[in-house]
Amino acid sequence: MSSFEEQDRAAKAKARTRAPSTEASPFDDLASVYDAWYEEEGKLTFDIEVRAFRELLPLLPKSWLEVGVGSGRFAQALGIESGIDPSVELAEIARRRGITVHQGKGEKTPFDKESFGTVFLIVTICFVDSPRDVLREAYRILKPGGKVVLGLVLKESPWGKFYEQKKQQGHRFYQYATFHSYNGLTELLKQTGFSIERVISTLFQKPGEVKGMELPQGDYSPDAGFTIIVVGKQASEGPA
Repeated sequence: MSSFEEQDRAAKAKARTRAPSTEASPFDDLASVYDAWYEEEGKLTFDIEVRAFRELLPLLPKSWLEVGVGSGRFAQALGIESGIDPSVELAEIARRRGITVHQGKGEKTPFDKESFGTVFLIVTICFVDSPRDVLREAYRILKPGGKVVLGLVLKESPWGKFYEQKKQQGHRFYQYATFHSYNGLTELLKQTGFSIERVISTLFQKPGEVKGMELPQGDYSPDAGFTIIVVGKQASEGPA
């Protein structure tokens, strides 16, 4: 059984036992601290990641949606008009940045079929209950020829190993994360009806050693701290 299948089963089991009153996002209590990271220790890291995304923007069909929009930092920087997030507090911060935010989860959105040209999943896939269901839902709401743009820290990267260690130590953010390998994720994308069109790697500086701006590099690298994967919706195949 793959790690994604194990995660899906665990999520479904959790959903069966969870009371409706416990649906609040754990990030509600951390919203201000989370958002402040982008202005403090994470500022240069964020700028490096945004620079890599901007190389892709002219190629992406409109309209755009960010699933897991959080406090709207990436959406504002990249010009993403709309977002969805389960955290009430983060969504409110994003709205103050001018983003139209819907309350909800990526596994089941309120949008009609074929509503968007591009769906962004920026770090989101590491924090959802079911990556497979999120990708299936992205497939449903994408227009024909639409794209999904994933940005994430891969499990095998130096940053993935760094954050995994923090998770094991009970870090307030990373305790909720599940880091995925490139091979596992690309297989899941194929199973959910997507084909890889482009991969960009950046953040080659090690954790704690980020001192200057970086130029992104083409293709996958296990040494990159941040990887962007652009996938297209396959017209002839739906999600498995």
